[in-house]
Order: sequence, then structure tokens, then C-alpha cells
Amino acid sequence: MAESPGDPPAGRVAVELRGITKRFPGVVANSDIHLRVERGTIHAIVGENGAGKSTLMKILYGMYRPDEGEILVDGTTAHLTTPQQAIAAGIGMVHQHFMLADNLTVLENVALGAEKVAGIGGRAAAKIRDISRQYGLNVDPDALVEDLGVGDRQRVEILKVLYRGASILILDEPTAVLVPQEVDELFGNLRQLTREGLTIIFISHKLHEVLSVADAITVIRRGTTVASVLPGEVTARQLATLMVGSELPSPETRESTVTDDVVLDVRGLTVHTPGDRCVVDAVDLVIRRGEVVGIAGVEGNGQAELVEAIMGMRPSTGTITLDGTDIVEWGTRQRRVKGIGYIPEDRHRHGLLLDAPLWENRILGHQTESPNSNGFLITSSAARRDTERIVTEFDVRTPGIEVAAGALSGGNQQKLIVGREMSHQPKVLIAAHPTRGVDVGAQAAIWDHIREARRAGMAVLLISADLDELIGLSDTLQVIYRGRFVATVDPATVTPEQLGLAMTGAAETPSLEKGDKE
Repeated sequence: MAESPGDPPAGRVAVELRGITKRFPGVVANSDIHLRVERGTIHAIVGENGAGKSTLMKILYGMYRPDEGEILVDGTTAHLTTPQQAIAAGIGMVHQHFMLADNLTVLENVALGAEKVAGIGGRAAAKIRDISRQYGLNVDPDALVEDLGVGDRQRVEILKVLYRGASILILDEPTAVLVPQEVDELFGNLRQLTREGLTIIFISHKLHEVLSVADAITVIRRGTTVASVLPGEVTARQLATLMVGSELPSPETRESTVTDDVVLDVRGLTVHTPGDRCVVDAVDLVIRRGEVVGIAGVEGNGQAELVEAIMGMRPSTGTITLDGTDIVEWGTRQRRVKGIGYIPEDRHRHGLLLDAPLWENRILGHQTESPNSNGFLITSSAARRDTERIVTEFDVRTPGIEVAAGALSGGNQQKLIVGREMSHQPKVLIAAHPTRGVDVGAQAAIWDHIREARRAGMAVLLISADLDELIGLSDTLQVIYRGRFVATVDPATVTPEQLGLAMTGAAETPSLEKGDKE
């Protein structure tokens, strides 16, 4: 296994970064980074949260200017100071969170902002069909985006950058919300793109996916390149070790800590949208002390609304009982104080104040609880000390606790939220995508914290798009489809492929109950 940064086999180089350095106040995000990406290949970039991957890609896409270093595109020095200049140089970026308008068609979404390419109309539709056919994307320009599944939306995002003439695509965590079948389809699309001469830069935390699809891999650790390897030369475990700089612990064997004590009991929970569309349909859910109940489902099938209803953030009908007490009439604040911890799906909207320092975010949602308050007033000194503890215990990479939460990488923001919620030892923890956007080291640490909390008697409701996470952590797995639980599966026997099939609502998929070895 070679550890020679930036030395793939000789060939036509699509992108070369030489000595890229980028500093922010108190932080060196990138330090003398070197990267060479061959034309017509899939080049993966992996690293821990805060390692500098996103900053590097934003530099390549013209969103940041490097303090030092040089960017070459097809062998020519490029001065990319805006995304428009990057697009003109043939570089397109597909962000992790889709940037699509649900109420518009595929055609309108793709052509919006690029009307000079082919206008909006017949010529644009014909161009979209041509691109879709050429690269095997199978996208209908007349389809309404709100009617598309997650995998189709991903293809629309790729189509957007191809429509603008991109020959170099940066994909940021493109499989984060896809089921295994959709991942396979996406990888098929990516391979077709490279066969047509396009170049893919692929950022991911899912190392087994990186190893299956990449032609070359660059590892970034603490802001600098530490290795350039070929997939056939490394295992996922060796790759993880390169990322974190030390060996990760072996996965924990499955254990049962489930008791008979019911902590959360939900009966007949129903949620309607303001337009009276039913998005959660008479759901029953029971979680016991020491139990992790996982919910698997393609995004948009009601899991987000279910969580918000349990948290009191969304009107609902039905009953919700916490430790034997009816909490239907309680507001969100009271539910949290009385023992419901919450790791939200959207950390920016519901989890953090991005402009506030870390110690103030540590208080958020727990203003009246120790150590943040003495019962009457907020005790900032104690809150600061406890924030320091969380930063250390949960490995939040930050120059200090006075730094604004918005200055942290997404993964470090997530670790702060996880540390905050677990620190109050809730009776039940609702964890919506707790490891989304975090690296393998942080993911393993968060899993350990959840397992430890479960052993201590915490009940956990786990919602995740990571099927390995759901299977590895859950004691019971429910599959949600169009607002209903359609299958109960045994995590000890179900495969990701079976689970992914059930999530798509395939009628022929059996419900793999506990004890069923199919």
C-alpha cells in the first residue's frame, strides 16, 4: 500500500491541485494539499470531518480563494474566483442536499438559471432528453420533481450540471439518502459518465462504496494529503486507519439489553399536512427501556412527520405516552424537560444557532436544566465548562468554545448536538440521522455512545438512511412506506438488499419477522 500523495499513474490529468493552502481565523483548513485527478476516472476523496475536504472542493468550485497554491484544469492554470468561472471551466458540483424546487418540472429545474444554453421550451427539453439518453440517466423532463423518488432527484441534480456543459463533476456525499438499489443505479450512471470521457470527484464517508466505485482514492487528514492509493491495494479498515491516523476498534458484537418496561407508547398517531394530505397514517409504536427501535424508509415517506409529531412540533391525532404519562397536550419544551432527547434531521433548522458560540448552543433546549441553570438564571461559567467536556468527549474539532457553530464542519456540528442531547440522559432519545455527514471515526464513536446509553436503560428511536447503521444498532426494525409501517424485520437476519426492497414498497417482499431466517 503506497503512501505517496498525489501520484496516480501517468495519463491525461483533468484536475491538478498544487500546494493548496487555505486559512480561516484560528484555523488552517487546507495545508499544502496536492491532488491529481485523471480524465475519465472516478477519484474519491476521503477524510474525517474537519479534514478539509469540503473546503478543498469549494476552492475548486470557485466558492473560496486559496491563500497559496495553484489549480490546473486540463494542464492550464485556472483562476477560479466564482462558481460561474468554475462552470465556464467545465466544473460542476452536486451538493449533498438537493437544490430542487418541488413545484417545478425537471425541465424547469434544469434550465433555471441557464436559459442561455437552450432557453426553456422545446429546445431545452430536447437537450435534456439527449443528455439523459447519452448517459443513461432516464430522466423525463416533463415530470414534476415532487413526484420523483430520491434516486431520480439525484439524477436530476447530475443532469443540471451536465446541461451546463460540465466535464468534471464534484459529487458531495451523493449516496447519503439512497437505498442500496438506488446506489447501484447511481454507480452505473457514474461509470457511464466516465466511459463518455467525463471525470468524477467523489466525496463519501461510506468506505465500502468508495472501494467499489473509485478508480483512485486520496486520503486527507487534518488538512493535508497523507496518501494516494488504488482500491485494490487497501481494505475499508486500512482506509479508515489512514483517515484517522490510528486503528479503529473492532465492531461490537450484538447484545440484547431490552427490558419489559415501556418508555414510549404511541397509538394511532395520524398526521395531516395543512392541505389535508395524510402523511402518517394511524401508526402504533412501542419502545422499551434499553431498546433501539429503528425506522427504515426512503425519505419523504412520513418518518420526519412522525418524529415531529412525537416531539410536539406538528399537530397530530392519536395518543403518545411517556413513561406512563399522557403527553399529547404537552408542548415541545415540556416534552424535552420531562425526558425526550432530540437529535434533529435538519441540524441547521432545528438543532443549532449558527451565529451563536458553541457554549450557547450547548444550552439550547436545556436552558432550565443543570449545569446550564441554577433554577433561576443561566450559569454561563458552568455551561462553558460542560461545553469543554463535550468537545473533548465527543471529539468536536474546534479552536475553542467561543467559535460560532456555523464555523464548524457539518460533522463537528453533529457531534456537538449528539453530545448535548446525550449529556442529559433522556428517558428516550429520538435520533434522526445521528451520523449523517460524519466520518467513520466519529460514526463509530456515536454508535458506541448509543450502545452505552442503551445498556444504561435509555430507549432510542433511530431514523437513518444508513442501512448498515439501522441493522447494526437496532433491536427491532420497522419499515415505513407512505406513512404506514409495512414490515417488521429482524436486524439479526435481514440483509440491506431485503431492507431496501421493503423500503420501496415492493408488494412481493415478505415481512421478515423476528425468527424468520429468510
